[in-house]
Amino acid sequence: MNSNSSSKLDPQYPDALGEDVLTIALIGPDESRRNAAGITLAGCLGCDIHEFSSYPPSLDDLPRLLDQNHDVIIIDLDSDQEYALELIESICASGSTTLMVYSAKADSELLVRCMRAGAREFLTLPFSHSTMAEALVRAAARRPAVRPPKKSNGKLLVFMGAKGGTGVTTLSCNYAVALAQESTQSTLFIDLDLPLGDAALNLGITAEYSTVNALQDFSRLDSSFLSKLIVKHSSGVSVLAAPGKFPLVRSSDEAIDKLITVARQDFDNVVVDIGTRLDLTSTSLFKDAFTIYLVTQANIPGLRNSNRLISHFFPAGGPKLEIVINRYEARSLGISDEQITKALTRPAQWKIPNDYGAVRRMQNTAIPLALADSPIARQIRQMARSVNPMPAVPVKKKGFSLFG
Repeated sequence: MNSNSSSKLDPQYPDALGEDVLTIALIGPDESRRNAAGITLAGCLGCDIHEFSSYPPSLDDLPRLLDQNHDVIIIDLDSDQEYALELIESICASGSTTLMVYSAKADSELLVRCMRAGAREFLTLPFSHSTMAEALVRAAARRPAVRPPKKSNGKLLVFMGAKGGTGVTTLSCNYAVALAQESTQSTLFIDLDLPLGDAALNLGITAEYSTVNALQDFSRLDSSFLSKLIVKHSSGVSVLAAPGKFPLVRSSDEAIDKLITVARQDFDNVVVDIGTRLDLTSTSLFKDAFTIYLVTQANIPGLRNSNRLISHFFPAGGPKLEIVINRYEARSLGISDEQITKALTRPAQWKIPNDYGAVRRMQNTAIPLALADSPIARQIRQMARSVNPMPAVPVKKKGFSLFG
């Protein structure tokens, strides 16, 4: 969908639109009809016109159009009548924008369908300057005094492992639970550690559908379809699980990007477990991530792999990286903090204490660590709070005892 913009004035109707300029999106695949509408619009005072030479490719692309907060959207009906009606209904359901339509023919049945879909004005070509100006005056009167804030895409938070067995799934699914618990924001967890991701098992979830369903049918993936695939955990986090069976999965970068785009439109936070999948580094998971958490351990294989990953995928100016050392035991590692920092080429932001018993209980009971109180849980909650700043997690102090 391409656009260009222009703004022209006319001495007629000098104050009718008010002091603020009306921003107008003119969407018309047919160039001659769009030009005719554009010429008439250009003669009206206080209009900033953005012309689009095609319809949005799909309804999933509407948020990008609506994020521009146009006061008026004008759509050509004749290029694809049924799709245009779908656009009208979706746009009118999504905000306070005034929607107008234009057609080369006056069709009373079509007019009724447009009005039912939410259109405010039905204009028939060729329309006069006065007809257009009067329609814009009515649009200006309907414009809210305060524009609603733009809805930004949700934060994308990606967990990857320096090698297998570092505890990426345990940390990422508990982090998602902590986000859902610690804030009022909606949170989605996506298990992309295919084909053997087991976050659902850790959370005690049985899912009818999986990530594979989303990726295989990505051409029809939208908010409604995604909502049918996810399962809501009792903690409040929504989960798109990996499949329970071993599938033959071949997902394209396009499919991954579509899934992430739709997910970020619907959720404030999208947490993704990619395991050790380096085949995803060319997708939006790396390009658009708010934070990538590299999970490693303070041993020679983990630090060696981390060093290679950091130097190759996280150069200066690359995606925001935070290093998480899992199963950290300061006194028994045999590797000093200085040696760890040197190997990683930077300090680790997070050190998750080793507590095999707590992790084992979670795996056996499917009760997330983040819902209990433990040193691990407090660190995970602190990680979650660092994304959406909240008061620090209090550290429990030992009570007074005669026996110290």
